[in-house]
Amino acid sequence: MNSELDKNQIERFSRQIILKNIGPLGQKKIIRSKVLIIGMGGLGCPVAEFLTRAGIGFLGIVDYDNVELSNIHRQSLYCTKDLKKSKVMIAKEKLKKINPKIKVNCYKIKINKNNYKKIIKKYDYIVDGSDNFKTKFLINDFCKISKKFLVTGAISKFDGHIFTFDFKNKKTPCIRSFFQEKGVSDDILDCEHEGVLGTVAGIIGTIQANEILKKILNIGKNLNGNILILDLLNLNFRKVKFKKLKNV
Repeated sequence: MNSELDKNQIERFSRQIILKNIGPLGQKKIIRSKVLIIGMGGLGCPVAEFLTRAGIGFLGIVDYDNVELSNIHRQSLYCTKDLKKSKVMIAKEKLKKINPKIKVNCYKIKINKNNYKKIIKKYDYIVDGSDNFKTKFLINDFCKISKKFLVTGAISKFDGHIFTFDFKNKKTPCIRSFFQEKGVSDDILDCEHEGVLGTVAGIIGTIQANEILKKILNIGKNLNGNILILDLLNLNFRKVKFKKLKNV
């Protein structure tokens, strides 16, 4: 990829290039970055869209599912004409229309213990938009071993949770320091039975994208060692600190 911004890129990203924390050098960092999004649902869609609009150069998207009617109220890249089609293929098509220069790798697979390593290792920044703890623990464990930067999100009803893990810092607690694998239930991530307001997914996914961009640019503060809890029904936002557990 050309190291200099062309005229089209300068105009396209002008409103963020003008920010003193970004500038042309920051925009080049964004364009060179490789981000993997696991789960192209309510969280993954806004993450992918806003990272694409920001100019991320390389994006990997992982999801095995096809678009269903019940997805559309919160999964912002899909519409009625996309029903029964592959989420990752439809997402790629929409993202390329937003920014034709982005390179999108599609993985229409279920992440499991046999395939996740070879996919995740290709990317510098990982976004977890999955809806089950088995997958979240797998992603967490490999990102920890390989010292990747991970942003994890979860939504249910009117609530959202966001974690960031900077595993290059040895003191960083992981998701196992907050959720214990034994006894944790996927019910709290289950939109089918618990329900979720579509705007909640959009808000949490957008914050996840924001955390990735901040890390790429090395600006601001992140949530390392904290969880951001948003109660969007009552507009209560709080950060809760948690510590790294021994043997975790």
